[in-house]
Amino acid sequence: MKQKNQIRSRTAYFGVFTALALIFSYVETLIPINFGIPGAKLGLANLVIVIVLYKTNWREALLLSAVRIVLAGFIFGNMFSIVYSLAGGLLSLAVMTGIRKNKGFSVIGVSMAGGVSHNIGQLAVAVLVVQTYQVGYYLPVLLIAGLATGALNGVISSGVLKSLRNVNFTDN
Repeated sequence: MKQKNQIRSRTAYFGVFTALALIFSYVETLIPINFGIPGAKLGLANLVIVIVLYKTNWREALLLSAVRIVLAGFIFGNMFSIVYSLAGGLLSLAVMTGIRKNKGFSVIGVSMAGGVSHNIGQLAVAVLVVQTYQVGYYLPVLLIAGLATGALNGVISSGVLKSLRNVNFTDN
C-alpha cells in the first residue's frame, strides 16, 4: 500500500511540474523580448527543470524536460522547435547534471552552465540544418544571453529551492 501511495504521489508531483513548465513555456511566448537572435528566449521553463534536478534526480528531470519540450512544441511551436529545443535541453541537462555533482558550483552556476549549453546545443542543430558554419557568428551573443538568462533563472531557482528545503518530492 505504501508503495502505491508513493507512486501516486510522484505521479502527482510530475503532473504539477509538467503543468508549471508548460505554463512557463506559454508565458514566455507572450513576453516581447527580442535578443536580436532568432529563437532566443528567457528559458523560464528551465526554472522547473533546475528545481526538479535538485529536488529529485536527473532521470526525472530528463523525463520532465523531454515531455515539456514535446508538448510545448506541439502546442506552441512546430517540429523544428521540438528538434532545436530537444538538442538544447538534452545538452543543457547533461551539463547541469555533470557539474551539479561538483560541490563547487551553486544553483546559479549550474543554471548558467545550463543556459550556455542549451544555446550551444541549438546552435549545433542550426549548423546542421542550414549546412553552414556561418551561423557560428551568433555564438558570442548566445553565450552572453545564456549566461544572463541562466543567472536570472538560477537566482529564482535558488530562492524557490530554499523555500522548498523541507519538502520531499521523492518519498525515499
